[in-house]
Amino acid sequence: MNNGDTAWLLVSAALVMIMTPGLALFYGGMVRRKNILGTIMQSFIIIGLISVEWILVGYSMAFGPDRGGIIGDLSWFALNGVGLAPFKDYAATVPHQAFMIYQMMFAVITPALITGAFAERFKFSTFLVFTLLWALLVYNPVAHWVWGIGGWIRNLGALDFAGGTVVHITSGVSALAAALVVGKRKGFGVDNMAPHNLPMTVLGAAILWFGWFGFNAGSALAAGDLSTSAFVATHTAAAVATLSWVFTEWIHRGKPTVLGAASGCVAGLVAITPAAGFVQPMGALVIGLLAGAACYGAVMMKGRLGYDDSLDVVGVHCVGGTLGALATGLFATTVVNAGGANGLLYGNPKQFAVQALAAGVSLVYSFVVSYVLLLVLDKTMGLRIAKEDEVMGLDLSEHGEAGYNW
Repeated sequence: MNNGDTAWLLVSAALVMIMTPGLALFYGGMVRRKNILGTIMQSFIIIGLISVEWILVGYSMAFGPDRGGIIGDLSWFALNGVGLAPFKDYAATVPHQAFMIYQMMFAVITPALITGAFAERFKFSTFLVFTLLWALLVYNPVAHWVWGIGGWIRNLGALDFAGGTVVHITSGVSALAAALVVGKRKGFGVDNMAPHNLPMTVLGAAILWFGWFGFNAGSALAAGDLSTSAFVATHTAAAVATLSWVFTEWIHRGKPTVLGAASGCVAGLVAITPAAGFVQPMGALVIGLLAGAACYGAVMMKGRLGYDDSLDVVGVHCVGGTLGALATGLFATTVVNAGGANGLLYGNPKQFAVQALAAGVSLVYSFVVSYVLLLVLDKTMGLRIAKEDEVMGLDLSEHGEAGYNW
């Protein structure tokens, strides 16, 4: 047991936890004022819902004893056997419960990311059921494939330091399924749907940037050289992506926007997530440069493709996560992490192929399961609020409150 490693992991867990309220503010500022509480509530309630699910079954499904490389069994139900002694297969120098609570915060924020795709029109009751089932059917299995001892993608040698595949690809492509099944907001393309409070969005982005150091550097699971390297890579990519998005937008649209700067930093953070513990600073710089421009382009494409991804989840998280997973296969080097692998640019083309396979499988599986789940819920519970309630806004129609009384 190492007190320094334990302290760092617990602090990192707290940093990742605060990312979900940060996401609530980031999303809340981008919706219309009549939907701010409904949007914030979707992220906030997930902290409670998924935390309980994780304690009861989620952790055991994702990290418990392997069953065929597909899923963990339920022998750790309700944290049975998950005590304070280290579990060396995952983190040898910290209490097992410290590793569990750290991973809980990843499980919490991932479905919260999806909510941006169906903002301003989803029934709260159906949302709760969808979130719980999505965690059970998508997040937990993919987390086991990629991170769990015995998981088949882990056994292939795929690299995902902090969740580019497990978190961002799964949520990003599930957001696309949600946007397609739920349909467009009433008045989409006609009504003014501009963000109502961009300072709130920037505050949310800043909290995300801050918390992401726990997300990525904390994934070293120890305080030391690897956590330092991941910290530096994370900040480098975020800073460069902020500039990349802003200057791409400036060239394309004629003006640099505050929303673009906030979105750019998140795009860079998303893209560096799988690579943070495997790449050198220059690799992180290139990843951030690509992420800012590519994610901006993806967001611009949604207008041409015609789907209503309200808060750009697909363009930032699906595209950014996929780019990051592939870039890991290019820029990874054992100079940074002897426990990783060299990528294509360091003489190992096989790693790029493995990264592409892991990303492709995660994309297809998450989309198909999410799409079918949403169709079933639409037929049984209904996904959307009534048209008159949508006009009124989620705050009053779903929660009986107003975000602003002026």
